[in-house]
Amino acid sequence: MDAVLGTGRFLRLVRENGWEWAERTNASGVVVVVAVTPQGRLLLVEQHRPPVGGAVIELPAGLAGDVAGQRDEALATAAVRELEEETGWRAEQMHRLTEGPVSAGLTSEVITLFRAADLRRVGPGGGDASEDITVHEIPLDTVDRWLAERSEAGVSCDPKIYAALYFLQRAE
Repeated sequence: MDAVLGTGRFLRLVRENGWEWAERTNASGVVVVVAVTPQGRLLLVEQHRPPVGGAVIELPAGLAGDVAGQRDEALATAAVRELEEETGWRAEQMHRLTEGPVSAGLTSEVITLFRAADLRRVGPGGGDASEDITVHEIPLDTVDRWLAERSEAGVSCDPKIYAALYFLQRAE
């Protein structure tokens, strides 16, 4: 690494051989969860994201190893925790579907995509005290249309949703 250009509470900006990128400093991994309820509904979350200046519809997701004293938290454990925290649904099992970089020219971050299995509702969801998350349960056969409608209404929709649906279909 040539230089650390700056360090914040959660990120570090680095430069190496002319490249600049961001690294997370407070997590050991990132998990994203594709979860379909027993009723055949895809669980999506919506929350305001300051970097893009508006609401974004996403899959439930979060950081592994960011809880005090749990730096070595397993990715599947973090996926279970994040799904329940954000949506109010608990998965008895998590199956790894794939992993890869989110934006290879901007960050060193790699996400691991999990498929949740054996779901049951255990709470309201909505995130922790620092989050204001709206949970959406969308029938699988209407996800494309629903996302298109939300997009037309000015809400950003994370394209990882479509990638997750591909990997979900491939796994089944």
